[in-house]
Amino acid sequence: MPTPGTSALVVTLPSAVVLLETAAAVDPGLVRPGLPPHVTALYPFLPADRLTERIDAEVRQLASEFPQTDVPLTDLVTAPGFVAAAAPALQPLADAVCDHWPGVPPYGGRFGPHPPAHLTIALGGTDEQRAEAADRARAALPLTALADTLHLVVLTEQGWQLRVSANLGMPAR
Repeated sequence: MPTPGTSALVVTLPSAVVLLETAAAVDPGLVRPGLPPHVTALYPFLPADRLTERIDAEVRQLASEFPQTDVPLTDLVTAPGFVAAAAPALQPLADAVCDHWPGVPPYGGRFGPHPPAHLTIALGGTDEQRAEAADRARAALPLTALADTLHLVVLTEQGWQLRVSANLGMPAR
């Protein structure tokens, strides 16, 4: 579980909420609180005390280089303790974010320098709970969600807080 001061770069996909709702219907503990459905571009990102206006500007610049895009969610990915929807349409953005900050390995380096872009549906729980969550999510697929914003969020004692929202494909300001 992340600790306060942790930050992340995410692309929210609010219209994919039905996927999280399917998991929460099995057990609310399968869904991580505090963020809407999202694809992570880089987690953990920099500690909050290292975030600066220059970093904010770099996030905005990177976002400006990628257009808004429809993200087809068609395939489930399952692994021990994990159910997700693959989001390959966001792989180029996630790769560019990781390449921009090569000293910040995604997921602490556990999945290599360019982990597959995905929307986490369920995390933890029992094998049976994840299997049921996967079955319910599969029934909600395919769906397409619009990716239009890259967000820099920071975990505080009160939960995830927005630091920067950068519209995809819009000139950095």
